Amino acid sequence: MLKKRIIPCLDIKDGRTVKGVNFLSIRDAGDPVELAKAYVDQGADELVFLDITATLERRKTLAMLVERIASELNIPFTVGGGISTIDDVSMLIRSGADKVSINSAAVSDPGLVTAIAGKFGSQCVVVAIDTKLINNEWYVYVNGGRTPTDLVAEEWATRVEKLGAGEILLTSMNSDGTKAGFSLDITREVCRKVNIPVIASGGAGRLEHFVDLFNETGCSAALAASIFHFGEIRIPDLKTYLTNNQIKVRC
Repeated sequence: MLKKRIIPCLDIKDGRTVKGVNFLSIRDAGDPVELAKAYVDQGADELVFLDITATLERRKTLAMLVERIASELNIPFTVGGGISTIDDVSMLIRSGADKVSINSAAVSDPGLVTAIAGKFGSQCVVVAIDTKLINNEWYVYVNGGRTPTDLVAEEWATRVEKLGAGEILLTSMNSDGTKAGFSLDITREVCRKVNIPVIASGGAGRLEHFVDLFNETGCSAALAASIFHFGEIRIPDLKTYLTNNQIKVRC
């Protein structure tokens, strides 16, 4: 069995790391370069950078900031936000990204997933799925969680796998920032439907939440933000706790 990964996420707005609740009530969480350095020192397995307003503001991801962060890293680095063309991907790879995350662009142009996979390999393509529970169904949202679609999350997940995605970043908007635990039901369902790694995001608040996630779903990684940014949980302590609970993690 592959070891589980722990991944901090830098949500970026105006060049700063921010964090909200249910994709709203955004507050500052620090300098992204300094946080990136700290996460490398703590033993994070990967780092995700999401420019959360790039698509909404119709601009490109902050390539210079990506380059500054990448220069501090020796772990895989995923970058998302405002990516809509192969040229955007090329620019971010040159800036130091190992993988790119696309959400809105994948929904509006599913062929982009296939195009990126064809040029850079499936391992480069992470499709982010922001999903919200509405009337007992999990629907996909785009534009930073502001715009609903008629896509059902687990159906969309199976489709993007066929299109060439190498990984899925699944965020529960209902749980995001609440610290009440991951949305295990939709995470479990998506993991059952696909054969590519799933990163679960949204709701981490206590050490026990990570144990529940890994024991009760087939996800390969857990992503969190505020609990790491504000020092509520340190990654070495989390990995020790998981190991003590018979969950294999990377050292």
